[in-house]
Amino acid sequence: MDETLLNELVGAAIAAGADAAEAAYAERQSLSVSVRLGDLEEVEREEARDLGLRVFVGSRQASVSGSDISETGRAKLVERVVAMARLAPEDPYAGLADRARLAAGPYPDLDLYDDHEPSAEALEARARQAEDAARATPGVTNSDGGSAGWSTSRWMLATSHGFSGAHRASGFSVSASAIAGEGSGMERGGEGRSTRHDEDLPDAAWIGSEAGRHAVRRLNARKIASQTAPVIFENRIAMSILGPFIGAIGGPSVARGVSFLKDKLGQQVFARNVSILDDPYRVRGLGSGPFDDEGVVTEPMALIDEGELTTWLLNTSSARQLGLETTGHASRGLAGPPGVGTSNVIVAGGDKDLAGLMGDAGAGLLVTSMFGPSLNGNTGDWSIGCSGFWFEGGELAYPVNEITVAGNLIDIYARLVPGNDLVIRGSHDSPSLLVDGLAIAGS
Repeated sequence: MDETLLNELVGAAIAAGADAAEAAYAERQSLSVSVRLGDLEEVEREEARDLGLRVFVGSRQASVSGSDISETGRAKLVERVVAMARLAPEDPYAGLADRARLAAGPYPDLDLYDDHEPSAEALEARARQAEDAARATPGVTNSDGGSAGWSTSRWMLATSHGFSGAHRASGFSVSASAIAGEGSGMERGGEGRSTRHDEDLPDAAWIGSEAGRHAVRRLNARKIASQTAPVIFENRIAMSILGPFIGAIGGPSVARGVSFLKDKLGQQVFARNVSILDDPYRVRGLGSGPFDDEGVVTEPMALIDEGELTTWLLNTSSARQLGLETTGHASRGLAGPPGVGTSNVIVAGGDKDLAGLMGDAGAGLLVTSMFGPSLNGNTGDWSIGCSGFWFEGGELAYPVNEITVAGNLIDIYARLVPGNDLVIRGSHDSPSLLVDGLAIAGS
């Protein structure tokens, strides 16, 4: 499908009685291969083309999606969605983005597409290399397998008020998962990476070795007594503690009054040396894009600037509810109205590596794995299960497990100390983060 057909679909919706309309098209191809214990386990190929159409009749809206992009299929989409919109409840905030906020080409070249298409045999070899390296790690006794994959995607959007744009991206991945120990003392560890370009993937053997190392170092874990102590969240998982922050500054949550940060705009939320940046223009970034999912221009911005909360994440609807303008953070699939989302988020501001943070803390808990989070979105009360290492004298002492850490995120964020060990692994990355004291529930 090309942009002309997408614009024709929008025109057909207007001709059928819609006052405004937008159409989106998504195309995806992927190939993934997994192995386990040296044997080929799965080869999966996907090819998908889907179409979405959202229309407005007055202040009523409806959306539909489908995989039949033939002329007949498109006509059925139009008929169905206009009929649905006429029966939908009124929404005073519904509508297309303001014309003045729409992105205009030429769009920046973000280098998101690599035309290299690896064969299934090449991906199998990469998966085997990762698993072989994991299994070769001393102390590893079993494997959950290795995998490698490739994908391409294309996204197009057209609206009845003049926006038309498209972008495409590729993806390459490799991962491995290893098991160390025996019986009730078994521990798992994994490692993986995803990149836009094949050449940016780490060596598969390194991925496997890291998976094995993470599993082995967790052997012989102990339980610790319940206490309050410094806690460091390792950079591999540190962004998990900031996930609730991203949700709490989402315009829809703020507009509904269900965010624990709803009264904090323009206030100090983190320490003054902490900034959290969102950059949709990162070259080869996993979250990069030239416009948001309403066609609105995007731009790099500081969500937290020297500790201060500077903005909400707004799409058109939530911006209108709050009496503000969209920030270019609309995010959507092919069906339903847009939500909000970020692009490439990083935490900046630290000046010490992990060893330095442990040295400052003296003794405490280094969290390397997190699971089962619990959050009260209205108050910020938060807890999460975790495992990791106890450290003393600024050095790792022994692995620990069956722990829960808890606190109020407003208080935690105010005391976060970032390290300088940021590694770009995905679209949301953080250095290690130290909190000088958290409630730890152990044995």
